[in-house]
Amino acid sequence: MSNHGPVTTDRWLRSYYLVRGGFSLVWVAAALTIGARWQVAADILLLIYPAWDALANVADARRNGGLRGNRTQAVNAAASSLTTVAVAFALAASLNAVLGVFGIWAVLSGLLQLATAVRRWKSVGAQWLMAISGLQSAAAGALFLQKAGAPQTPGVADIAPYAAFGAFYFVVSGVWLTIALTRRGREVGTPTSPATQPVR
Repeated sequence: MSNHGPVTTDRWLRSYYLVRGGFSLVWVAAALTIGARWQVAADILLLIYPAWDALANVADARRNGGLRGNRTQAVNAAASSLTTVAVAFALAASLNAVLGVFGIWAVLSGLLQLATAVRRWKSVGAQWLMAISGLQSAAAGALFLQKAGAPQTPGVADIAPYAAFGAFYFVVSGVWLTIALTRRGREVGTPTSPATQPVR
């Protein structure tokens, strides 16, 4: 999967997950404050979210063997890019259409995230959390599609819980890898006791 060793990959993913979690938390805060007051701000936030996901998937894939070696992330990045364009068109129609676009994207990106986690399961840590996150994303997408057909007009606040759960899983994954790397470092750095030292 990667030209790097598992420890190097875990270190990258630790930083990657924490950055993604932090971004999502900031996005949620913005959605519930300025996004709830100004529609222009809400529209911008709705465009930023899938665009950021596309960039993040490309960065992760390139860092771990390239897009050709990480097909699920390459497809995820393409889907997120197309979603950004689709959201731009849907905004001209209605917020229900936007929620429908987000629903399709959440299902697809969730399943692709699950596939990425399964592929990485034996080589890097915290992938069980990413698998759960992917499944929950797909479930949230199905709920979005249901709400999109309702008569009520949705808003950016309806997507905020989805982003918040994503932030939770990314942050927990980053912390999980931090703990795992710390423990691994202690094991490697533990001096050999006199009783186990080789006789010279």
